Amino acid sequence: YIAENELMRRHTTFAIGGPADLFVQPKTRRELTAALAVLRERNIPFLLLGNGSNMLVADAGIRGAVVCTSELDEVRVNEDNTVSAEAGALLSRIARRAQRSGLTGAEFAGGIPGSLGGAVYMNAGAYDGTMAGIVQETEFVDGEGNICTLKGDEHRTSVFRKHPDWTVLRSTMQLQNGDSAAILDKMNDFAQRRRDKQPLNFPSAGSTFKRPVGHFAGQLIEQAGLKGTSVGAAQVSEKHAGFLINRGGATCDDMLRLIELVQNRVREQFGVELECEVRIVK
Repeated sequence: YIAENELMRRHTTFAIGGPADLFVQPKTRRELTAALAVLRERNIPFLLLGNGSNMLVADAGIRGAVVCTSELDEVRVNEDNTVSAEAGALLSRIARRAQRSGLTGAEFAGGIPGSLGGAVYMNAGAYDGTMAGIVQETEFVDGEGNICTLKGDEHRTSVFRKHPDWTVLRSTMQLQNGDSAAILDKMNDFAQRRRDKQPLNFPSAGSTFKRPVGHFAGQLIEQAGLKGTSVGAAQVSEKHAGFLINRGGATCDDMLRLIELVQNRVREQFGVELECEVRIVK
């Protein structure tokens, strides 16, 4: 699938973002590597997109191309208690497949609203786990178009953040034998905690700020009296102050102004710098 001027608000969990000059959605690994080769050959800048769950895109959109991996979503359970998944596979689906196969270790990923490629890139984590804790190896395309393999311990160093021109193709996760019913109970418990605490009924990018050392971002924001504060249709969630949400029709500018307001107020009141966890694409 290739389209011009595709609105990025259709492809991000914030539901914010203007048009991408070119939107490319390969269906196979071969199509993905071929598309990357053509873009590099023509010196067209490109942005990789999975589920768009940790991204705030400018209202003016994105110059160049967006390469979306969401169609590359194969998940395979292997005999050696490993699970292999392509870059576009949703973490929720990977966790469910592992659970049905009686494999434990991926429960934490069940409620993270992202795909494997982005999760490996960010070393996503929740509750009792991180991707670096379970990923055994990752196959990727480097900046020159070579297919390479990254081994387990190297995932802990956020190496993909240091090489934004690397593209995740597939990862293999090492899990352990467990009881399928007990694994499901744990996943359901995590899911209930999320529903109780998080504003899942509004578009957001999850937790907006990184956890500052010795503090909780949401707690500081709430103590600063900012719960429910709005800029345009962007709002600090009334349910969990660590989440900034789109009440409907929020622009990137609304959200950026709200982020800045929150950072300034928390700095003034508590002397703590809140670092934005969301990737801002202008």
